[in-house]
Amino acid sequence: MTGGPLEGVRVIDLTTVVVGPICTRTLADQGADVIKVEAPGGDLLRTMAHGSRNPGMSGKFMNFNRNKRSICLDLKHAQGIAAMRRLISGADVFVSNVRPEGLTRAGLDHASLSKDNPRLIHCSILAFGRGGRYYNRPAYDPIVQSLSGVAGTFERAIGEPRFVPMVMTDHTTGLIAAQCIGFALYRREKTGVGEAIDVPMFENMASFVMSEHLGAATFDPPVGPTGDGRLLSPDYRPLPTQDGYITVGPNTNPQAFAFFDAIGRPELKTDPRFDSAAARTANADAYFKVRMAGLAQKTTAAWLEIFEKLDVPAARYNSIDDLLEDPHLQDVGFFRREEHPSQGTIRRTKVPNAFSGGARSDERHAPTMGEHTADVLAEIGYTRDEIDTMIASGAAHATPSS
Repeated sequence: MTGGPLEGVRVIDLTTVVVGPICTRTLADQGADVIKVEAPGGDLLRTMAHGSRNPGMSGKFMNFNRNKRSICLDLKHAQGIAAMRRLISGADVFVSNVRPEGLTRAGLDHASLSKDNPRLIHCSILAFGRGGRYYNRPAYDPIVQSLSGVAGTFERAIGEPRFVPMVMTDHTTGLIAAQCIGFALYRREKTGVGEAIDVPMFENMASFVMSEHLGAATFDPPVGPTGDGRLLSPDYRPLPTQDGYITVGPNTNPQAFAFFDAIGRPELKTDPRFDSAAARTANADAYFKVRMAGLAQKTTAAWLEIFEKLDVPAARYNSIDDLLEDPHLQDVGFFRREEHPSQGTIRRTKVPNAFSGGARSDERHAPTMGEHTADVLAEIGYTRDEIDTMIASGAAHATPSS
């Protein structure tokens, strides 16, 4: 018994790298039994990311694959694909980021699998949606950042296109896929029937960008240019103080007027460029310049004390390393140390969200490749002799502990 809202839901995870594993980790964190199916070479993320103690267990892989079990099958082998189909026949959800043509060739498309399991929820995470000219192209996060306008927001802001230095489109699409699976599980509770879900990265990120930046082009004909000028200002960023950086967010009139008093510019409260939220938005560049000049007068700590008393939203700037020591994250126990059976002491992040009905109670370490092959095959009816035969033939692979 795992606890968590998805207790009792079995997910077969045929995904690699980030976008799919983020989706399935989200499901696993909430109690689903996620069985990660890996090819003989393992998930690429096991070796392509920086930082590991032992081969095949990079820190990034471990972060994205906690709470899962790993089974290693060769899906080019007849016995391997037969085991995969048997595994899926008793599952609730099948998630893949394999291109659909590959799934169809292997008989792992929704039409084929639903014959044996009509309750199956079949989720395909795609690079591009069906029906478009890009449909069958391969893509990774930077390809989608470039196409979807994410990189273009930097060009508008700082004069050259840049990538967000995170695999943001993978994270976002993976979380959307988990959300869609939750919706489908809810509908299945009412209808008793599963369904196929397509979650395309490009279209989801284009929606993400244009929800922010379609702006005046929402209207036909447009009443102005695309883009939110406030967000695209080069000064929409942490601003320097005497000894570091700070971020402030005085958006309402009481907040903005208190900010003007704090920086010694009370006359700006009646300046027509800044006397309302609409005026400050229309004159965002000038407003940010005022902020920059004012904040340079004091230290970060001094400003934080002042703004807390005035109820002006503000926060110190955290570097990536600073997060490891952030006092709030320490208060809530965000970083946890645990003993991994093969990797020793590791640091991991906790699941941020809480359910009053209970959370997963049997947290699992990130698995070594094929760690649970024998256990999972036994659960779906294979005998020990059959498992040994599959391993000897190369249809399945297992680490010695499994």
